[in-house]
Amino acid sequence: MQKTFTYPKFDYVRPPELAEGREGHYPVVVVGAGPVGLAAAIDLANQGQSVLLLDDDDTVSIGSRGVCYAKRALEVLDRIGCDNRFVDKGVSWDVGRTFFRESEVFSFNLRPQAQHLRPGMINLQQYYLEQYLIERAAELPGLQKRFKNKVIGVTPADDKVTLRVETPDGAYTLTCDWLVVADGARSPIRTMLGLDIEGKIFMDRFLIADVVMKADFPAERWFWFDPPFHPGQSVLLHKQADNVWRIDFQLGWDADPVEERKPEKVIPRIQAMLADDREFELEWVSIYTFQCRRMNRFTHGRVLFAGDAAHQVSPFGARGANSGIQDIDNLGWKLKLVIDGKAPAALLDTYSEERCFAADENLMNSTRSTDFITPKSTTSKVFRNAVLELAAKYPFARALVNSGRLSVPSWLATSRLNTPDAGTFQGQMIPGAPLADAPVQAAGQPGWLLHHLGNRFQLLHYVNDAASLDAATAQALASLRLEAIDIEPIVVSAQGHAPAGLKTLIDSAGCVAQRYDLQPGTTYLLRPDQHVAARWRALDASKIKAALARATCNA
Repeated sequence: MQKTFTYPKFDYVRPPELAEGREGHYPVVVVGAGPVGLAAAIDLANQGQSVLLLDDDDTVSIGSRGVCYAKRALEVLDRIGCDNRFVDKGVSWDVGRTFFRESEVFSFNLRPQAQHLRPGMINLQQYYLEQYLIERAAELPGLQKRFKNKVIGVTPADDKVTLRVETPDGAYTLTCDWLVVADGARSPIRTMLGLDIEGKIFMDRFLIADVVMKADFPAERWFWFDPPFHPGQSVLLHKQADNVWRIDFQLGWDADPVEERKPEKVIPRIQAMLADDREFELEWVSIYTFQCRRMNRFTHGRVLFAGDAAHQVSPFGARGANSGIQDIDNLGWKLKLVIDGKAPAALLDTYSEERCFAADENLMNSTRSTDFITPKSTTSKVFRNAVLELAAKYPFARALVNSGRLSVPSWLATSRLNTPDAGTFQGQMIPGAPLADAPVQAAGQPGWLLHHLGNRFQLLHYVNDAASLDAATAQALASLRLEAIDIEPIVVSAQGHAPAGLKTLIDSAGCVAQRYDLQPGTTYLLRPDQHVAARWRALDASKIKAALARATCNA
């Protein structure tokens, strides 16, 4: 049925453990070459870590599957060295519209604030995302990929994890110091280890239809409640790359999943929706139910879970792959510090704590969305319809409409890695916040703040004129470190250049100063995953070192 994409076939290579009859050992093994597993392997390899990636398939995902990737996920992909191909190929959008029956009741904009590089969201079929990530992985010499290598046994121990792996040439055994599990919602490894995942399965079914057609609909998210072409149910429409349109039809729990997948059932639904003689072709059809569940914790000794293997949400709100990529954003730098002996294993406990907190936010929003989209009683449906009618006229009602609260990053305000503010600050860049982007200039070239941040601890220090930075402050900035952990100092200034050896970012438009509430002397300690660790109104080396120790569990 596929019309617009040719699936690659990745070579299977006989593993050296079979060719040489030996048991291999690797510092890190990642299982699962979906978006989350690929991002994990790339992030670690990008930091100089040797990584082995195992996957039981030899191609990318079949069907478009996940299609919406949020601004923060795109920024993470930037941080791990991916280029613009995701945004260039995808369909960028910021506006979503909500309809009730025949009328639009309101719209929203995911990016109401100007001067950000990345859009609020792009739509891109998952197979493209995986293909581009595999191409990025091929650029990293420390990342070894093995396709058609299926993990069939896992034995954790205090000092290692032993894996049994099946291939077309037979099975072999390897060991690793750390195992990152990103093998999907059904997670065979989670099942092998007898680990529970708890939550709720929703008693409803939805039809996904990817349709190839030429249409002049704008690149926006359109969501209908009770439309005339699909009465009593909901419908979602998104534009993807290659003139492919994703349409989700709510079917109800009593729908027969086998029958509803048949073209003779799908095509009339689409024709009723389009209400014209427009030609189209079916690209991919699937039926799904969804769950809102998570593991009690994401770390189990040397076995670390991420993405759908650790937590599952409904697709409304695009919280699946986006939250999985943010898991890796959180995990990669912590695991590297532990591997290098620069932080205790306790730092990995904060991965579970912070990402369980984020998962709970996602589960809460996803559950509320599902309850609004699929009311479970007559009373609930009457309430929902009343809210939708009021939303057309009254802003207070729009806040109650929930067709999927779209993916946003978590503010880790309660994390024990944060150093609380001692001074007074305005704005959103609190300890634990994901960093806001802004235009800057570096070495005379225009660019973006986030392209200069991440992958290491950094210190932002603000002055009005970098050329006036005194020698003592310059020396203090250049010498900051905590034993083996270096801090990269960056001077942010409205003009001028700091002394040699100090990177200067010019904030000529004042956008960074406004978003970070910068005054002369203001200093931020930033985590490798582009989150705020601490901030002060004046540079104090002892406070910075204490905050770095806290942020790495070395306190």
